[in-house]
Amino acid sequence: MTRFTQVLACGLLGAAVAFGSPGAAKAQDKTYDLNIQTAVPNSSLYFKLVEEFGKSLEDMSGGRLKVNVLPDGAEVAAFEILDAVSNGVVNAGYCWPHYWSGKNSAFVLFSNVPASTGMDQQSLMSWYYAGEGFDLYQELLQEVMNLDVVSFPMEPMGPDPLGWFAKPFESMDEFRSLKYRAPPGIAGQTYNAMGVPAVAMPGSELVPAAQRGTIDAAEWIGPADDRNLGLSKIWNYYYLQGLHQQTDVGELLINKSFFEGLPDDLKAMIRTAVLANAMQTQATNLRENSLAVKEYEEGGIHVLDTPDEYYQMFIDAQNEIIKKYLDENAFFARVYKSQEDFAKLVYPYHSRVQKLHSEVVQGAEKVRQGQQ
Repeated sequence: MTRFTQVLACGLLGAAVAFGSPGAAKAQDKTYDLNIQTAVPNSSLYFKLVEEFGKSLEDMSGGRLKVNVLPDGAEVAAFEILDAVSNGVVNAGYCWPHYWSGKNSAFVLFSNVPASTGMDQQSLMSWYYAGEGFDLYQELLQEVMNLDVVSFPMEPMGPDPLGWFAKPFESMDEFRSLKYRAPPGIAGQTYNAMGVPAVAMPGSELVPAAQRGTIDAAEWIGPADDRNLGLSKIWNYYYLQGLHQQTDVGELLINKSFFEGLPDDLKAMIRTAVLANAMQTQATNLRENSLAVKEYEEGGIHVLDTPDEYYQMFIDAQNEIIKKYLDENAFFARVYKSQEDFAKLVYPYHSRVQKLHSEVVQGAEKVRQGQQ
């Protein structure tokens, strides 16, 4: 049993005891406000999923938890959320761990895991909630960085496409001529090492930058959310495969002092709602992204495959960058090793059942074609 599930079980037990105690009635009357400053605009699919998370908490708590979900920039800017939550400017936030890579390079490993680890989206979430991931991330936040924050990974949304382009490209030489929005941290550094002039910017700045011609190409999250952001109204060339974010996980950040001051039953509700939100995100992603790609193709947008030259060049460049971080940051190396070991553990089984799934899908497609 991981620390996360142990704490969840203890919280549920504590909640049961509390409900039977003499002071329970008074405790049940108190309400708490949870103000979640997100790093996404309110048009985002993931903003709406955070709102659903908040609604679930309010329903489960009988209104004792009041949740207010704020769009990007409402109280603080996206790249300021971590410090704002730690300092109590807002008591909660929604963002991605790799946004804090400038504070410590290890942050990127908790969202955008390098391809060299062997992790994919499913194995990363398993590492978080059935392996060492959850505990290691709290250690980074609270002990290494000395932040008054607790984080709950939720909304797995990878793998992210390479993204939108003003014009198609057929070689890396052509790609290098384009100004490209990439995520901060190792992903952006990898593109720079490949000769791609990549810049980081939050989602709220993407569309204006594209409209002004400040950038020629951009990745955001996925087909459905890219559409909601408005990128499909600007550019007509969309490349589905990218290696910069084969994993991508959002996080709920809560001020640790605030969280620890909650009754045990409300803590347990938050943990439970986080896990439910992760499952809902996976289900929503598959459906909405599939519908968006279908809509693009029917609407005349060119949905393209990334040139083969990209893959090896990206991996080679990223591996050189990873070596530097492994040498310079002992905590980075420790987390990387944990992920690498976990990937080695699950790959023999995971890869074989994934292959089976692929063969089942191909078989079903042949049956459909034969029926036509």
